[in-house]
Amino acid sequence: MFEIDVIGSFLLLGAFVGFAAGLFGIGGGGIMVPMLTAIFLNQGMAINTVVPLALGTSMAAIIFTSLSSLRVHNAKKGILWPVVMTMLPGVTLGTFASTFVASKVDAFYLALFFALFMTYVSMKMLFSKAVKPDQKISNTRSMFLAGSGIGAISALVSIGGGSLTVPYLTGRNVEITKAIGTSAAIGLPISVAGTLGYLIHGWNSTPLTSYAVGYIYLPAVLLMSITSFLTAPYGVKMAYYLPVPILKKGFALLLVFISLKMFISILD
Repeated sequence: MFEIDVIGSFLLLGAFVGFAAGLFGIGGGGIMVPMLTAIFLNQGMAINTVVPLALGTSMAAIIFTSLSSLRVHNAKKGILWPVVMTMLPGVTLGTFASTFVASKVDAFYLALFFALFMTYVSMKMLFSKAVKPDQKISNTRSMFLAGSGIGAISALVSIGGGSLTVPYLTGRNVEITKAIGTSAAIGLPISVAGTLGYLIHGWNSTPLTSYAVGYIYLPAVLLMSITSFLTAPYGVKMAYYLPVPILKKGFALLLVFISLKMFISILD
């Protein structure tokens, strides 16, 4: 299970995800899940376990990038903590419940949902328009429901929720920098609840592979976290020198390509 090419794949994947996260300000689930699925399939793992294993492993790796991002945004006073605390119960519940669904759904439907959602995210990146604020931060009940929905979708596609949380907050008159910072803070409980969910719901499954705990493959989490932590700062620095809006559109096309490739590999 520890062939040099597999180790190299995890290290390179983590490095790319970290750099992309720093450059574009997004989480790495959209890249990690399809690539992990391909790696696991290449290792001969059972077809119906590779997708939840990829989702759980990706979610665990996101914890470390979320912590780093949260620390930076908090130092710049860019987090609306009252909003985070209000959305926290819904986000946590929605995320955890959704991992149960993911552990029971056939890999075909998980891959289909992932491909469709990532295509939606990519289209937003390609044809993005400024969100016009038309509402204000509302009552606890509506934010609980919003948090539940954000958490549920995030767990099914293993993302930190930024592609959902930021538009939700900016549409409610939260300035973009505060929305991004608050989204980063919300991403931590999403990743923690998602990791616990995939761990618990996969705990009694037939052993998927050596060194897997539930639906989390520990070697991949460790190796990807190391390199993503090292490369993320370089992505942030390059964001000030490279034409990020143009690169972002290229990255969106890449997301569509690898998501569809993942879906096709499950079909085959």
